[in-house]
Amino acid sequence: MKLCGIELKGNDAVLVVLEVSDEGPKHIDFPTRKIALGDSDNAADVICFQKEIAAFFVSNNISKAVIKKRAKKGKFAGGPDTFKMEALIQVIPDLEVELVTPQALAAMEKKQDIIYPNSLKKYQEVAYLVGVWVTKYSKY
Repeated sequence: MKLCGIELKGNDAVLVVLEVSDEGPKHIDFPTRKIALGDSDNAADVICFQKEIAAFFVSNNISKAVIKKRAKKGKFAGGPDTFKMEALIQVIPDLEVELVTPQALAAMEKKQDIIYPNSLKKYQEVAYLVGVWVTKYSKY
């Protein structure tokens, strides 16, 4: 099974694909590492983002997306574009979507010795953690 860990940052969806097997999660390095939402006030850009990310999931046989949840209020609140991107991903047909809190990720990092693959870019580390979290603490 393939799943995609996602961190929503600014107007980018940072993507990390993991192949899940009995040996554990394995990072699959795709040329597409992030997909950007253009002008979130422009309906054509919003539709384009959803079509592009849905096509990425379909063409790479990804059956589950896991998104790092953002705070709705307070100092670390997510920007409006990230909430729009999250909703657009959640309504993609035939895609299971799960959200994971930053607190759950931090707890996992303390308990687990996370080794990042060499093929991972630095900006993908949080998305990688999101994917690893679901393989260890959730039913996938």
